[in-house]
This record gives sequence, C-alpha cells and structure tokens, in this order.
Amino acid sequence: MKNFTALLLILLFCFNTFSKEENVGFKSTASSSLFLIEQDSTIVEQFNAIEKAYKNKNFELALKNAFDLLDSARLNDREIYLKTNYLIGNVFYETSSFKDAIRYFRRNTNNILVDSIYKDFQGSKFNGDLLLVQNYLRLGSSYQGLSERDSLKVYKDSAFYFYNKVLEFNNFENDFDAEKAVAYGNLSVFYVKDSLFDLAKNVAIKSIEIHASKNDNLNQAAALGNLASIYLLEEEYQKAKKTYLEALDLIAFDESPKAIRFKASLYGNLSWSMYKMKDYKAYEFQEYSYEIKDELRDNEFRGIVKKINAEKNFDIGKELGIKQEEVKRLQQEVKNNARTRFGAYVIAILFLIVAYFKFRQVKLLRIKLRQEEKIKQLKAESHIRILDATLDGKEKHRKLVAIALHDNVSALLSSGTIHIQAFINQYEGKVSLEILKAQKIVELASKEVRDLSHSLHSSVLHKFGLPFAIKDIAEMYSNTQIKIHTELDSDNRYSITFENKVYNIVQELINNVLKHSEAQNAVILLKESKGTLKIRITDDGKGFDPDKVKNKDGIGINQIEARVFMLKGLMNIDSEIGGGTSVEINLPILDSTKSLNPDLPVL
Repeated sequence: MKNFTALLLILLFCFNTFSKEENVGFKSTASSSLFLIEQDSTIVEQFNAIEKAYKNKNFELALKNAFDLLDSARLNDREIYLKTNYLIGNVFYETSSFKDAIRYFRRNTNNILVDSIYKDFQGSKFNGDLLLVQNYLRLGSSYQGLSERDSLKVYKDSAFYFYNKVLEFNNFENDFDAEKAVAYGNLSVFYVKDSLFDLAKNVAIKSIEIHASKNDNLNQAAALGNLASIYLLEEEYQKAKKTYLEALDLIAFDESPKAIRFKASLYGNLSWSMYKMKDYKAYEFQEYSYEIKDELRDNEFRGIVKKINAEKNFDIGKELGIKQEEVKRLQQEVKNNARTRFGAYVIAILFLIVAYFKFRQVKLLRIKLRQEEKIKQLKAESHIRILDATLDGKEKHRKLVAIALHDNVSALLSSGTIHIQAFINQYEGKVSLEILKAQKIVELASKEVRDLSHSLHSSVLHKFGLPFAIKDIAEMYSNTQIKIHTELDSDNRYSITFENKVYNIVQELINNVLKHSEAQNAVILLKESKGTLKIRITDDGKGFDPDKVKNKDGIGINQIEARVFMLKGLMNIDSEIGGGTSVEINLPILDSTKSLNPDLPVL
C-alpha cells in the first residue's frame, strides 16, 4: 500500500503540472502579443522578440536578451521592467532553478516601488493585477518545487502562503478563476501527502468546477484525474472508476500530444481501480495504456527492424548464391597462401625481437636524462599544485558558506518576513512603527544575505555558463555610484573548472574596482578568438601604481596573477594615478563546447 500511495502522489503531481502548463504564463487581453503594450516601439520589439524565444523554449537566448532589456527598462519603462522580471523568473522556473526563479518573482511582489507601479496601472490597458496574481502563483509553485526536492517545512509554508494570496485576490473586472483553479489543484497535492483526503477532495472539486465553467475539457480532465486518484487512495474504487471514465470521456476526441499522454495515464489508473474491484476487464484498459504509450515508439522501432531484416536477408541470399566452384577455388587459394603467411609471420617475429632489444638499449641510455627532466618538472608542478589546491580550497569553502547562507540563513529571514507580515495582516489596530521598521530590517538583511551568497557562489554560472554569469555580476554590483557594462561576443560553454576559475578572476577584479577605484563606470569585455579567451576590465577611477600593488603581501593582484599563471595565460595591467585602470588577460582555451539549450520538461 505504501508503494501504491507513492505512485499516486506522482500521478497527482503530473496532473497538476499539466494544469500549470496550460494556465500559468504570459497572457494577452486584446493583442496578438503576450501583453497589450503602448510604450516605445523599440522596447516593445525587444520584449516581443524575447517573448518569442521564450515560447519556442530557446531559454538561453531569452535569458541573455532579457538581462540586456532589464538594464534599460529599470530606468525607462516600469511596465516592461515588471514583465521582464516575470519572464526571467519563468526561464529559471522552467529549468527547475526554483531559488533563482523566486528571486525575480519576488521583485514583482514585495517591493514598495512595485506596489506603486501596479497602482499607476489600475484602469489602464495593461492588466497589472493579472501579472501580480501570476507572480504569486509562480512563487507558490516554485516553493512547492523546493518542498518536493528538500522537504523543508519553510518551503511548504511559503507555498501555502502564496497560493492563499492567489485565492484571496479579487477585483471588479476579473476573479482570476484560471489561476485559482491551478492553486486549488496544487493545494490538493499537499493535502494528499498529509493524508487530509477531505480537504484534498474539496479543493480538487473547486478546480474541476472552474475548468468546467470555462469549457476547458483538457484541464477539467486533469482535475478529475486528481480527484479519482484521491478516491483510489481512500479505496473507494467504484467512485475512482466512475471519475476516471468521466475524465476519459471529456478528451475522447482530443488527439493532441498532451491529451494522448494523459489518456495513457488515465487508462493505467483506471485499470488499477478495476483490478482492485476484481473486475478483470482491467487488463483491457491496461493494454490501452500500453498501446498509447508505445504507438509512436513502435512505429519507429518497426521501421528500424524492417530495414535491418531486409539487409540481413540480402546478405544471406548473397552468401547462398556463391557457386560451389568458387568455394573450392577459395579453399585451394587459402591452402596455397598458408605457407607464405607462415614464413612471413616467422620473419616478422624475428624482426620484432631484434627491434625490441634495440629499443630497450636506446631507452636505457635516455633514462638518466629523463630522470633529470622529471625532477625539474616535479618541482614546478608541485609549486603549481600547492597554489591550485590553496585557491580551490578557498573556492570550495566559499561555496559551502554560500550554500549555508542561501539555504539556511536566507530561509530563516524569509520565514521571519512572512511571520511579521502575518502579524501585520492579523493586527486590527494601527501597526506600530517599530514593527514596520523591523519588517524592513529583516527584508534588507534577507537581501544582503542573498547578495552575499550570490557573490560567493554563482548558480547562474553552472546552469547557463560564463557569459550569463558575468552579465549577472554586472547587474548585481551596479548601483547609483557605479555602472558596470558588459561587452560579450561569445556564447560558448567551457569546462566547469575553466569557467569557475575565469569567473573568480573577473569577480576578484570587479571587487578591486568597487573597493579601491572610486570609478563611476566600468566595462567587462569577454571575447574569444583563435583558441584564446580575452578578458579586459577597464574603469574610469583614480588609478594606481601597479608596481607598488604587486609588492604588497596578501591576496588581490598577486592571487589573480597566480591563477592566470596556472591557466598558462598572460596578464597585463595598465594604470596610472588619476588615469583609470585597464587589466587585460589572455587565456588559452583547451576544451570548449558550444552552448546548447537542454530539452527540459515544462512545469
């Protein structure tokens, strides 16, 4: 029974994922674009191009261009800024990078400036309330994904919080029924896991009613599948059978790929419920499930088998068609050549023996010289390994600290924010100034912890590669005092080790700019040419004397030069007091692979 329960929970979540895919995302009210936009035409065209790449699941291109658009939209177009944040969050969400997704969805929900933007759009053609509800729903789904992965109570509580925000949301023009139907379906999964079957049925029925009111047969069938699975867990097999059949009837004539896959799952569950009722027509429905799942695969497999079989038959026929006389001739030829081959083998063996002893003699004469060369190499390699191990140890420690900050401290601060907000929502009188200040302090601390965690270890680097990670550095460190620009003309992926080391070099150089340069602008250039990766970081700051900096003890420039040396690269620093600084590094690329979009499932 335990294994069966686990199976049904998986099926429930699959139904829910199907529902999310159909109902959550960009929505348009009166235009062919995802949003009805009346801003500057250039920005609109940029956003529409990003939106098209997202729809085509070209997530890498969408993310790269969205980061570029976000920089200009932050200052020039508040509506596009909100939509771009939401799109970036969706890219991370659909690649299961839930924590990165939450970062961008939260930008559109818990900021005072954002709240004012939504108010400005009330009554306009842009549906700000709809975007806000969609962000709440994606936050709930992201926390649910983290809960499925890590089973932490704080993730589950956060998911419940944002699902309830969706269910409580209302305005005069739209009740957001589609989003609420998804929230109900997601909540049913939580309730089933806690064995709260009555609550699970109630929210599943609400989801069914909403989809039915909108004549959405596909999602209604998904919700009915959820409800039937709950009946199955309660061992109410007759109700489960009836509900599965009702779901199948809704999509009987739907031949879309999603509907076909869904039918296979429904038939499989239906066969199980009938088997438990000792109705052995269950095997017939099980066959339906297998047939649907295997139909396309079987067609392809049969074609391959047919081709192989035809080739094999041809070879056999060719062999059988050889004349008997030809066989005898070949046999005689083999006998005649046997003696010749034997003599050749003997001569070859003798030659190899002589060559081996000669090679051995020459090798012994070279041993002394090779040993001397090895001693020199070992000394040099030992020094390099010590430096490399020291730096790698620091990087590993930074990663562990980043994970601890992000997964533990950040989670606690987020939970504190939620509890303070819950207190404010429940407090009937005027909330004290100290409570509001405490809320802002906790939110600020949470942001600082997230930024510190990201500066220690970049998840964007490992998921999307070096160019995106450098773009993320520029965005994260830019502020009112300094603007960091990027010039990236390479989308290539490299080995994880190479990317980590280059990323740390860039991060250390940018840290030096922020700490010492007093610059207003900085530029990070990344360019690949003829097997070499060129990195150049310039700023318009106060400059320094490179010779004096090199002679100082500690990390900084000396550590960067050591890392470049281990990568067999070249580094040049051009700076003078009052004249800004330019650091150029050229690294040989020993292994690179072209960046590709992974074929990830849509959640």
